[in-house]
Amino acid sequence: MISQNGFLLSFIKYGENDAILHCFTEDEGFQTYFLKGIYTKKNKKKAFLLPLNNLNITVNSNKNTAIKTISKFEIAQLSDIYTDIKANAVIFFVADFLNHILRNEDKNISIFREMEALIKQLESKNYSSHFVFLLIILRIQGVAPLLGEGNFLDPETGTFSHIETHHFFNDQTSLIWKTILTETNPYEIKIAQSQRKNFLDSVLIYYHYHVTDFRTPDSLEVLQQIFE
Repeated sequence: MISQNGFLLSFIKYGENDAILHCFTEDEGFQTYFLKGIYTKKNKKKAFLLPLNNLNITVNSNKNTAIKTISKFEIAQLSDIYTDIKANAVIFFVADFLNHILRNEDKNISIFREMEALIKQLESKNYSSHFVFLLIILRIQGVAPLLGEGNFLDPETGTFSHIETHHFFNDQTSLIWKTILTETNPYEIKIAQSQRKNFLDSVLIYYHYHVTDFRTPDSLEVLQQIFE
């Protein structure tokens, strides 16, 4: 048996009672697990299947199987963010986002710790924390913009320029990028309501340029509706 601490990114029902789980774990990075019997009527642990829920997972150590089978799992740390509609919208969006971009990510403690930090920010009702989080992930993965004297971020080259090269990256949006990337405590940065949609659009554009096969998460529409 092998024990793992991981964040649930996505899950799909498999057959009548089983499920396939995608998780980002502390020790092995992105992992796919088979969970047997979770949808049976007597199994109360189906309530644990929430995006970004932090789980302690025990898996069988049989190396001959393509997918590891979960023998036991429990909640590692309880959180009340799932009762907060705004925090919940952010959670679903971030989990959807990470489920796509972390598919090939091996063990990465920095990403795992940042996921823990995001949960704490949402528990304290920082509903702008996902903006900062997505830029920090870019920095951890080594594709964040290079800082320079220019006032306009060029999303294609990942550098700051003295001329505007993309209409989503005006001087205000570019300044937010630069501020987040240079501040010691970026989660304390407040982004004006009027700037949030344009800023998030700019983040998605940047990911399209710098992350292979990136797609915009389906949950984006729900997130935008909640925060309108």
